[in-house]
Amino acid sequence: MGAVWLARDTLLSRDVAVKQVTSTEGLDTETAEEVRERTLREGRNAAKLTHPHSIAMYDVAIESGEPWLVMEYFPARSLAQAMNLADTLPPLEVAQIGAQIAAALTEAHAAGIVHRDIKPGNILIADRGKSLGTVKISDFGIARAKSDVSTQDEVITGTPAYFAPEVARGDDPTEASDVFSLGSTLYTVIEGQPPFGIDSDAIALLHRVAKAEIYRPTKSGPLTDVLLQLLEPDPTRRPTMAQARDALAAAATGGGTIEQLIDAPVYSSEGAVPAWAHRTTQLADPHRRNRLTGSTITGLPAVQQNTPLRNVPSPMDMFSWPPRIPTGPADASTRDKVVAWAPLAMTGMVAVIILAALIVVILVFTA
Repeated sequence: MGAVWLARDTLLSRDVAVKQVTSTEGLDTETAEEVRERTLREGRNAAKLTHPHSIAMYDVAIESGEPWLVMEYFPARSLAQAMNLADTLPPLEVAQIGAQIAAALTEAHAAGIVHRDIKPGNILIADRGKSLGTVKISDFGIARAKSDVSTQDEVITGTPAYFAPEVARGDDPTEASDVFSLGSTLYTVIEGQPPFGIDSDAIALLHRVAKAEIYRPTKSGPLTDVLLQLLEPDPTRRPTMAQARDALAAAATGGGTIEQLIDAPVYSSEGAVPAWAHRTTQLADPHRRNRLTGSTITGLPAVQQNTPLRNVPSPMDMFSWPPRIPTGPADASTRDKVVAWAPLAMTGMVAVIILAALIVVILVFTA
């Protein structure tokens, strides 16, 4: 959120990124003060983090009444931009990216900070220079410390496509909702679309998220079980971010050294030049931007959903049931939804019985 410029710190002789979250020009006094406070909050939250996979915060400045953030300059592409070049990324490559981001978020959670807006656009991967392959999480603009008091009950801020179900229902974001959002992000990079599908109507999408009904992953291979754990509808049954880090690292290494994988740059698992390192502006699919949902929205109304999340079947349980695999390519219109078969089968049997009874009655009356 906001605009970012490359600048030069003349005192320390280094390049920095300078971010203006929102201009206060033309705003009333109260709104302008809210913008300043939000900027200061982002600066304070980010300054608490020193993890190598988080963007470093150097300073917060107020210039002519305008708030600015001075941050580490990190020449990189976001995962959203990488997906504009290559439709999807390999599961093992995504597992390493996920493990490194989970490591940074583990530190954030230990500091009492919930990110609240994890998505492909906020995960950066260096595409040049000595930092090639380094991954970092950015944009703590709507992050909140546990000590912060929310003043917007029943109003949601974030990116609906990556929300946890409980957040769509109006619950306060927690560490567990960050875990779900990370799972949604990794799912998107592997599958080519978010787990709840695509809808230009944010409210309609929010209602699908609240129902906690995901599209079954079809391309995740060895990462499938981990993804489904992260996408568990019930936040009390999800792994912690530290457990997510370890599970993702184990999936990426096949049981190797987790510490080395988390510290190592990400490279293509096939030995080719990774999609995110290609020096081109040509899109893999001209319609790709329409399929990658990622706008942060403020002021969404919470969904009033009465079904308790604890009554929603776990994806891990549902995934083991007989699949209904389409004969054509998997896309938004044909991809299976992870749903229970038993109610559908019962409905079909009842319909057949009723139809048979009607036929018998007709034959009796016409005889």
